[in-house]
Amino acid sequence: MKKPAMSFLNILGMCFGFLGIQIGFAIQTGHFSRVFETLGAKIDDIPILWIAAPLTGLIVQPIVGYMSDRTWNSLGRRRPYFFYGAILTTLGLFVMPSSSALWMAAGMLWIIDSSLNITMEPFRAFVGDMLPKRQRATGFAAQSFFIGVGGVIGSSLPHVIAWFLGPDSVTANGALPLNIRMTFYVGATLLLVAVMITVISSREFPPDELKAYEEQDAAERGITLADLTPLPPAPSVETWFKLGMVFMVVGGVFSAVVFMQNWDKQLFVLGGGFFAFGLLQFVAATMKRAKSTTNAFMQIMEDMFRLPKTMRHLAIVQFFSWFSMFSMWIYANRGIIDQHYGNFQPRTLEYERAADWIASLNSVYFGVAAIVAFALPRLVSVTSRKVTHAICLLVGAIGFSSFIWLPSGELLWLSMIGVGIVWASILSMPYAILSNALPAKKMGVYMGIFNFFIVIPQLVAASLLGLMVTTIFNGQPIFAFALGAASLVLAAISTLFVTDVGDQVKT
Repeated sequence: MKKPAMSFLNILGMCFGFLGIQIGFAIQTGHFSRVFETLGAKIDDIPILWIAAPLTGLIVQPIVGYMSDRTWNSLGRRRPYFFYGAILTTLGLFVMPSSSALWMAAGMLWIIDSSLNITMEPFRAFVGDMLPKRQRATGFAAQSFFIGVGGVIGSSLPHVIAWFLGPDSVTANGALPLNIRMTFYVGATLLLVAVMITVISSREFPPDELKAYEEQDAAERGITLADLTPLPPAPSVETWFKLGMVFMVVGGVFSAVVFMQNWDKQLFVLGGGFFAFGLLQFVAATMKRAKSTTNAFMQIMEDMFRLPKTMRHLAIVQFFSWFSMFSMWIYANRGIIDQHYGNFQPRTLEYERAADWIASLNSVYFGVAAIVAFALPRLVSVTSRKVTHAICLLVGAIGFSSFIWLPSGELLWLSMIGVGIVWASILSMPYAILSNALPAKKMGVYMGIFNFFIVIPQLVAASLLGLMVTTIFNGQPIFAFALGAASLVLAAISTLFVTDVGDQVKT
């Protein structure tokens, strides 16, 4: 009883919702810093305002993954989360451009990112559920394709809307221009429609059927189901207590030093993160000692410490990859404007025009990602997933560095080609490698936990980049791109050490 292969059109249909999700993310990454600056945020405060996004993913994705692994109703297993997350995201995007104060905009970012995470996380597990191993690279490539197309649409909306509404729609007047406000409204509507198409047109395998497919896969290899995707043992009570103490002491001491030395307040995020993780381990140890191990909290905590070897290797790759992307998202506007156009200030016409051009540059890298997405499986067929990903990471490093040394802003579309290539690979290759190493019954929760290795580098970036730009780089945010380039090189090297189960067994 093998899991049936899906036609290419069906694969596109099951991934179509990512078109809408990425429209939402393109609006978020392209315009939220602009909203913050319009409301008076200073350049070194923007990273801490962005902290809501990674913190939200850190909390929401493993919970949603755990719940979706255990859900089965009239909509299926993953589709209920697509449905409700899309509705909440749409409502948040309609409210965001009307924010009247900085705290309100930061709060709306939190709500929107929570909702996007509810919708997005099960989409990763959806590919693992529905496709046999030999088609998963194509499935994740299809997601990358729609992410690229959605990014082009989301990034192009300001110009398209301005073309319809006329030049007056881009006038600043001390507030968000009309074309930007309309971008939020139109993008929200497109997001909802795209996700609902996947919800309505897709089907899902019941849990018993998924288990039967996995058992057959193990039987054909002559191994047990437990040996198919082996997991390390859960940590002991003593291990959790010791690790918890170490993390709490490190976090507490670091936070105290930041306070006494009056260092950048954003560093409290790192100290607080260490302390909170240590505290969670203390709670888990106490519950395990009391034999309260069947609740969701304990299951997620145990799964966090029982990562498959492939996932542990990929964690390093993900850290360096996403640190670089976050550095670009935070400082693209200010860095590119200062380096290539002049010190234009927010709420001026010159600033708005330059920011619109940068939004257009974003559409270039999204478009390249959409084209490259379907070339990646072909490159995999002649090399491997690891080699393909390493090549793309190195190309991305060249693209990142060129933001600094290209002579004019009009040539930055060349930089975005490199960014687009690495973006397509980041969104597909790690997931294609990971999905082959995960047990089907835990696909959702492990995909959610895998998000930690996207979130943690974002927290580090949000905590350190503001301080580094202000001190080491003398207030020149363009050099955040140099850090991004170096980080991508480290990611490429780390990729070569990943254990890819799919290279060993092609099924």
